[in-house]
Amino acid sequence: MPNQNSNVPPGWIGGFAESNPAFAYPDPNLSSLPMLDNMANINRIKRQQRVYWPEFSWETIKGDPSSRCFQRFAHDISSIGYDNTGRIWSIICPQQGACAPNIACLNVEVTVTGQRGWVNETNRELAADMTVEAKIWFSPSSHQNWIVRQAWDLFAKESLPFPSDKANAIQVHTHNVGNPDQPIFPVLIGQSPLFEAPIFAKHPKAWTVGHIEVEIGRIIPTNYPTVDTFNQKILDIFNIATGNMLLQGNVLTWNLWFIAPELVNTEQWRTHAERWRKAIDADHGPRSSKARYADGSVFTPQHDFLQEADDIIEIIESLL
Repeated sequence: MPNQNSNVPPGWIGGFAESNPAFAYPDPNLSSLPMLDNMANINRIKRQQRVYWPEFSWETIKGDPSSRCFQRFAHDISSIGYDNTGRIWSIICPQQGACAPNIACLNVEVTVTGQRGWVNETNRELAADMTVEAKIWFSPSSHQNWIVRQAWDLFAKESLPFPSDKANAIQVHTHNVGNPDQPIFPVLIGQSPLFEAPIFAKHPKAWTVGHIEVEIGRIIPTNYPTVDTFNQKILDIFNIATGNMLLQGNVLTWNLWFIAPELVNTEQWRTHAERWRKAIDADHGPRSSKARYADGSVFTPQHDFLQEADDIIEIIESLL
């Protein structure tokens, strides 16, 4: 991790945050900006702030604040990219893995589908809007599991999409909290006001901190009934294993603890997320911390996954 007390690199001009009075805090309104394709303007990016500590939090029992857990996703994946004036052109979000005993390990990625916003290095503030989808697929180690292998073979035989990689991932909608019809949600300065994060989830040496709150929506159908049934079962298993991280109606938050600004190599930016995804796929990539409750105790799913295995077998048998 770079020294946070060092000077930021030269070239900062600034001014974009001040270019429209509506952009200003306490209630930044970015609606005058178009939502940008996240990979369409990589050549415009000159600077970045990396989210070295992406601290996620959610209620393992929806509606029960005492069930809230905290998990830091992998270092060095998430980043916000902008030009010398401070206009944001791309945001890379995190990835991690989760395992259900005796069934499968799964990768999950928060994939940015659109974004807009600004960064101000002078006062260490930022404001952005985003749209994202959660994507889930089997990690390569799961391909050796006989249940997964049999399902994959039968899906291939029937020419049905199987979530064996990101291209065929199970996709889950997200939206602004309390507003299912609004897929755009804000990224704001400071820590989430919904809860007090424990000491282990705070990083006072960070350059700055922002936060995101997003409500989990429905799974996106594939228009293949058998695939949709299978994907919903896999999502259910993922939620049991993670404590309902992607349960419909649950609110997923993350505090974004940034390190100091850095210059950007645009080609490295273009390939960055893909390189890390392949590393995770190869089962030797960056790792997340364990999910923990506020008192530091580790979240462990209290569940017998044998019933889920039987359900998957039943779905497989319906294809025979």
